[in-house]
Amino acid sequence: MTTELSEAVASEWYPVLLSKQLSDKPVSVTLLGQSLVVFRTSAGVHAFNDLCIHRGVPLSLGRVVDDRLVCAYHGWCYDGAGKCVSIPSLPAERAIPDKARATTYSCIEESCIVWVCPGTPALPYPSFFPYRNAEDKTVLMGPYELAAAGPRIVENFLDVSHLMFVHEGLLGDSRYSEIQDYRVNELDGVLRSDEIVVYQPDADGRGTSMHSHYVYEVYGPFTAAIIKRNPDNGERFHLFLMVQPMSEQLSRAFMLKARNYDKEASDDAFVAFQDTLIEQDRLMVENQKPELLPLDLQAELHLVCDRLSIAYRQRLRHWGVNFGTA
Repeated sequence: MTTELSEAVASEWYPVLLSKQLSDKPVSVTLLGQSLVVFRTSAGVHAFNDLCIHRGVPLSLGRVVDDRLVCAYHGWCYDGAGKCVSIPSLPAERAIPDKARATTYSCIEESCIVWVCPGTPALPYPSFFPYRNAEDKTVLMGPYELAAAGPRIVENFLDVSHLMFVHEGLLGDSRYSEIQDYRVNELDGVLRSDEIVVYQPDADGRGTSMHSHYVYEVYGPFTAAIIKRNPDNGERFHLFLMVQPMSEQLSRAFMLKARNYDKEASDDAFVAFQDTLIEQDRLMVENQKPELLPLDLQAELHLVCDRLSIAYRQRLRHWGVNFGTA
């Protein structure tokens, strides 16, 4: 997998599964065009190439027994480090071949999500983790499967000028569609926009209209966030987007919303609101042409309000991202 990916892509952590979806059975997932098997032992979570070295059967068809992943075809057993430790058909006096190993990937479990890094991790945790506020109330949203390239999904998330049309009546009003000029800066590897003010009839699903103050952040090729605040009462939330690029035109979007208000309130309304927004976005991102995000800035027309999209595409080119881009 990593031989065809740039370092910036290979060194990232990607969400692949909700923790609650991983119990005592292995699960097959797809990341960057590669089939992986994820499973749990007493030592934690693990990710292998979903292929037994013996006869090419998916290891996800097997089972976990005594902290070992057992292939369903011939019973070969792999430990958490990918080493084959038992071959039932092999005579006891014969040594297990050194080549009998599964291809392994770094795998961790954080924020009720299982994460996989296809290469050598740049950080011991996903890139957005340092920007979370531990005092905020956090709710997990999704995952949402979208027939779209990962970079298209991220760019849609960063696109402030679509709010007044795709999400009219909620996040915007087409009568107030003008976007003030703003700048995008880069600090410590994070792209960050100036604050952008947007009138919103329903800012977060509670039916409250206000002039929201937006700041956008980009942490990596497939990870971004919105900070939205109400200067009148100090309410703020941080909405993190993490995309699992399954194939170049199929992705899953995981979201974490961290808010500093209504901490005792039910999360249901906030989740339902985001579900609605995703379905509105789906029609756009699943029908964009070309399907892959063009990195040549001459391929599409850009305006001043697209400064963040321009900066994101330039950053993808700098990172050498060739998955989901053209």
